[in-house]
Amino acid sequence: MNRTRLLTTMALFVAIGTMGSHLLWFPAGVAKAYPVQHAVNVLAAVTLGPLPAVGVAFMIGLLRNLLGFGTLLAFPGGMIGAFLAGVLYLKFGRKIWAAVGEVVGTGVFGALFAVPFAKVLMGSTAGAFFFVPPFLVSSFTGAAIGWMILAKVKEKNLVQNM
Repeated sequence: MNRTRLLTTMALFVAIGTMGSHLLWFPAGVAKAYPVQHAVNVLAAVTLGPLPAVGVAFMIGLLRNLLGFGTLLAFPGGMIGAFLAGVLYLKFGRKIWAAVGEVVGTGVFGALFAVPFAKVLMGSTAGAFFFVPPFLVSSFTGAAIGWMILAKVKEKNLVQNM
């Protein structure tokens, strides 16, 4: 993929993730669940790879925070999930592994990383089990949506090389 196409695709994913997160969210314990963010992470991981997917997740988190409808917890969860989704997709070559990587990366590793992140930056004293359930609910829902979109895209032959 040439550089212009890569940046354009990344910008499109950022726009979808930012606006979609604003429109579709639900409360999940201490956090808000943004399944569109996780769906975009899976899509970006499969179509662009791990590092561009991390860039997309970072930009979505940054824009959501700047626009006032995100939290600082978007950074560790989204970025770790996008990276692991991309790595597992590269390793195994199956889209389901990208979804699994998103759930494990965000729901487990992202939630565990959120504990010290929340303590230092947000002044929260919540423990790991306080973050894991809402992160798992959000990431599982979004990863399932992303995986279903990828299945339909392949079924309809909408994108080459998938």
